[in-house]
Amino acid sequence: MNKTESKNELSKQQKKSQQTREKIFQAAKQILKKDGYEALSIKNICEEAGVSNGSFYHHFSTKDDLLSYYIEEEPKIDPDLLDVPDNAAEVKDAIIYVYINYVHYCEDLGVDFMSNYYTPKNQSLNPLIRTERPYPIVTVHNYLQKSIDSGVVDPKLDLEDITTDIRMIVIGNVFEWCLKKGDADFEGNMRRSLKGYLDGAL
Repeated sequence: MNKTESKNELSKQQKKSQQTREKIFQAAKQILKKDGYEALSIKNICEEAGVSNGSFYHHFSTKDDLLSYYIEEEPKIDPDLLDVPDNAAEVKDAIIYVYINYVHYCEDLGVDFMSNYYTPKNQSLNPLIRTERPYPIVTVHNYLQKSIDSGVVDPKLDLEDITTDIRMIVIGNVFEWCLKKGDADFEGNMRRSLKGYLDGAL
Protein backbone atom coordinates (compact mmCIF):
# COMPACT_ATOMS: atom_id res chain seq x y z
CA MET A 1 0.00 0.00 0.00
CA ASN A 2 1.49 3.39 -0.97
CA LYS A 3 1.39 6.54 1.15
CA THR A 4 -1.57 7.98 -0.74
CA GLU A 5 -3.65 4.85 -0.18
CA SER A 6 -2.65 4.80 3.48
CA LYS A 7 -3.71 8.44 3.86
CA ASN A 8 -7.05 7.77 2.17
CA GLU A 9 -7.62 4.75 4.40
CA LEU A 10 -6.94 6.85 7.50
CA SER A 11 -9.42 9.45 6.25
CA LYS A 12 -12.08 6.74 5.90
CA GLN A 13 -11.40 5.59 9.46
CA GLN A 14 -11.63 9.15 10.75
CA LYS A 15 -14.88 9.68 8.88
CA LYS A 16 -16.33 6.47 10.30
CA SER A 17 -15.27 7.54 13.79
CA GLN A 18 -16.97 10.90 13.36
CA GLN A 19 -20.13 9.22 12.13
CA THR A 20 -20.17 6.92 15.16
CA ARG A 21 -19.65 9.86 17.54
CA GLU A 22 -22.48 11.73 15.87
CA LYS A 23 -24.76 8.67 16.04
CA ILE A 24 -24.05 8.30 19.77
CA PHE A 25 -24.69 11.98 20.39
CA GLN A 26 -27.94 12.02 18.43
CA ALA A 27 -29.11 9.04 20.49
CA ALA A 28 -28.29 10.86 23.72
CA LYS A 29 -30.01 14.00 22.44
CA GLN A 30 -33.14 12.01 21.60
CA ILE A 31 -33.23 10.42 25.06
CA LEU A 32 -32.74 13.79 26.76
CA LYS A 33 -35.55 15.38 24.79
CA LYS A 34 -37.91 12.46 25.27
CA ASP A 35 -37.21 11.24 28.82
CA GLY A 36 -34.81 13.68 30.49
CA TYR A 37 -31.42 13.30 32.13
CA GLU A 38 -32.58 10.54 34.49
CA ALA A 39 -33.03 8.17 31.54
CA LEU A 40 -29.64 8.98 30.07
CA SER A 41 -27.70 5.83 30.86
CA ILE A 42 -24.89 4.45 28.72
CA LYS A 43 -26.99 1.31 28.21
CA ASN A 44 -29.90 3.38 26.87
CA ILE A 45 -27.63 5.49 24.70
CA CYS A 46 -26.02 2.42 23.14
CA GLU A 47 -29.39 0.77 22.51
CA GLU A 48 -30.77 3.93 20.91
CA ALA A 49 -27.65 4.40 18.77
CA GLY A 50 -27.31 0.72 17.86
CA VAL A 51 -23.68 0.56 19.03
CA SER A 52 -21.84 -1.56 21.58
CA ASN A 53 -20.67 -0.40 25.00
CA GLY A 54 -17.12 -0.84 23.75
CA SER A 55 -17.78 1.52 20.87
CA PHE A 56 -19.17 4.11 23.28
CA TYR A 57 -16.15 3.92 25.57
CA HIS A 58 -13.82 4.13 22.60
CA HIS A 59 -15.14 7.65 21.96
CA PHE A 60 -16.26 8.89 25.38
CA SER A 61 -15.34 8.09 28.97
CA THR A 62 -18.78 8.83 30.51
CA LYS A 63 -22.19 10.09 29.43
CA ASP A 64 -21.30 13.53 30.81
CA ASP A 65 -18.10 13.45 28.78
CA LEU A 66 -20.28 12.87 25.71
CA LEU A 67 -22.50 15.86 26.47
CA SER A 68 -19.52 18.00 27.44
CA TYR A 69 -17.79 17.21 24.16
CA TYR A 70 -20.64 18.64 22.13
CA ILE A 71 -21.15 21.63 24.40
CA GLU A 72 -17.50 22.61 24.75
CA GLU A 73 -15.63 21.37 21.74
CA GLU A 74 -17.94 21.48 18.79
CA PRO A 75 -18.51 25.26 18.42
CA LYS A 76 -15.76 26.82 16.31
CA ILE A 77 -14.07 30.14 16.99
CA ASP A 78 -11.75 31.88 14.55
CA PRO A 79 -8.39 31.58 16.38
CA ASP A 80 -7.23 34.87 14.82
CA LEU A 81 -9.89 36.64 16.83
CA LEU A 82 -8.14 35.63 20.02
CA ASP A 83 -4.70 36.99 19.17
CA VAL A 84 -3.18 39.42 21.68
CA PRO A 85 -5.50 42.47 21.61
CA ASP A 86 -4.49 46.10 21.34
CA ASN A 87 -6.67 47.39 24.14
CA ALA A 88 -9.17 46.46 26.86
CA ALA A 89 -12.16 47.10 24.57
CA GLU A 90 -10.93 44.40 22.19
CA VAL A 91 -10.56 41.98 25.11
CA LYS A 92 -14.17 42.53 26.15
CA ASP A 93 -15.46 42.27 22.58
CA ALA A 94 -13.62 39.00 22.01
CA ILE A 95 -14.96 37.41 25.21
CA ILE A 96 -18.50 38.48 24.36
CA TYR A 97 -18.05 37.11 20.84
CA VAL A 98 -17.02 33.72 22.25
CA TYR A 99 -20.25 33.51 24.24
CA ILE A 100 -22.52 34.87 21.52
CA ASN A 101 -21.16 32.02 19.42
CA TYR A 102 -22.06 29.72 22.31
CA VAL A 103 -25.60 31.17 22.41
CA HIS A 104 -26.07 30.31 18.74
CA TYR A 105 -24.82 26.78 19.35
CA CYS A 106 -27.20 26.32 22.29
CA GLU A 107 -30.05 27.51 20.07
CA ASP A 108 -29.04 24.96 17.44
CA LEU A 109 -29.08 22.18 20.05
CA GLY A 110 -32.49 23.35 21.26
CA VAL A 111 -34.16 24.31 24.53
CA ASP A 112 -35.09 20.74 25.44
CA PHE A 113 -31.51 19.51 25.15
CA MET A 114 -30.05 22.45 27.06
CA SER A 115 -32.69 22.22 29.79
CA ASN A 116 -31.69 18.64 30.46
CA TYR A 117 -27.98 19.36 30.10
CA TYR A 118 -27.93 22.11 32.72
CA THR A 119 -28.81 19.99 35.73
CA PRO A 120 -26.84 19.66 38.99
CA LYS A 121 -26.60 15.93 38.27
CA ASN A 122 -24.44 16.65 35.23
CA GLN A 123 -20.99 16.64 36.75
CA SER A 124 -19.33 17.85 33.55
CA LEU A 125 -20.56 21.28 34.67
CA ASN A 126 -18.55 21.03 37.89
CA PRO A 127 -15.51 23.34 37.51
CA LEU A 128 -13.53 21.18 39.94
CA ILE A 129 -13.57 18.22 37.54
CA ARG A 130 -13.88 19.96 34.20
CA THR A 131 -11.91 18.69 31.26
CA GLU A 132 -9.32 20.90 29.63
CA ARG A 133 -11.26 21.11 26.41
CA PRO A 134 -10.70 24.45 24.73
CA TYR A 135 -14.28 25.72 24.70
CA PRO A 136 -15.49 28.05 26.07
CA ILE A 137 -14.29 28.97 29.57
CA VAL A 138 -10.80 27.50 29.15
CA THR A 139 -10.43 29.51 25.95
CA VAL A 140 -11.49 32.69 27.75
CA HIS A 141 -9.22 31.94 30.71
CA ASN A 142 -6.19 31.49 28.46
CA TYR A 143 -7.09 34.55 26.41
CA LEU A 144 -7.38 36.70 29.53
CA GLN A 145 -4.07 35.35 30.84
CA LYS A 146 -2.43 36.28 27.54
CA SER A 147 -3.96 39.77 27.72
CA ILE A 148 -2.77 40.26 31.30
CA ASP A 149 0.73 39.00 30.54
CA SER A 150 1.02 41.41 27.62
CA GLY A 151 -0.06 44.34 29.80
CA VAL A 152 -3.21 45.08 27.82
CA VAL A 153 -5.48 44.71 30.85
CA ASP A 154 -4.93 44.94 34.60
CA PRO A 155 -8.01 43.30 36.16
CA LYS A 156 -9.37 44.43 39.48
CA LEU A 157 -10.02 40.81 40.42
CA ASP A 158 -8.06 37.58 40.38
CA LEU A 159 -8.22 35.76 37.05
CA GLU A 160 -9.81 32.67 38.61
CA ASP A 161 -12.51 34.83 40.19
CA ILE A 162 -13.23 36.50 36.84
CA THR A 163 -13.60 33.22 34.95
CA THR A 164 -15.80 31.85 37.75
CA ASP A 165 -18.02 34.92 37.56
CA ILE A 166 -18.24 34.66 33.76
CA ARG A 167 -19.17 30.98 34.02
CA MET A 168 -21.97 31.79 36.48
CA ILE A 169 -23.28 34.64 34.29
CA VAL A 170 -23.38 32.29 31.30
CA ILE A 171 -25.14 29.54 33.24
CA GLY A 172 -27.67 32.08 34.52
CA ASN A 173 -28.47 33.25 31.01
CA VAL A 174 -28.83 29.71 29.72
CA PHE A 175 -31.08 28.82 32.66
CA GLU A 176 -33.27 31.88 32.07
CA TRP A 177 -33.62 30.98 28.39
CA CYS A 178 -34.54 27.39 29.26
CA LEU A 179 -36.92 28.47 32.04
CA LYS A 180 -38.84 30.60 29.54
CA LYS A 181 -38.85 27.79 26.98
CA GLY A 182 -36.81 29.85 24.56
CA ASP A 183 -39.03 32.93 24.87
CA ALA A 184 -36.23 35.25 25.98
CA ASP A 185 -33.71 37.52 24.32
CA PHE A 186 -30.94 34.99 24.82
CA GLU A 187 -28.30 36.78 22.77
CA GLY A 188 -29.23 40.25 23.99
CA ASN A 189 -29.26 39.21 27.64
CA MET A 190 -25.93 37.42 27.30
CA ARG A 191 -24.32 40.40 25.60
CA ARG A 192 -25.71 42.93 28.09
CA SER A 193 -24.85 40.99 31.26
CA LEU A 194 -21.33 40.10 30.12
CA LYS A 195 -20.61 43.65 28.98
CA GLY A 196 -21.83 45.07 32.29
CA TYR A 197 -19.64 42.66 34.23
CA LEU A 198 -16.54 43.05 32.06
CA ASP A 199 -16.79 46.86 32.14
CA GLY A 200 -16.46 46.66 35.90
CA ALA A 201 -13.91 43.85 36.11
CA LEU A 202 -11.51 44.97 33.38
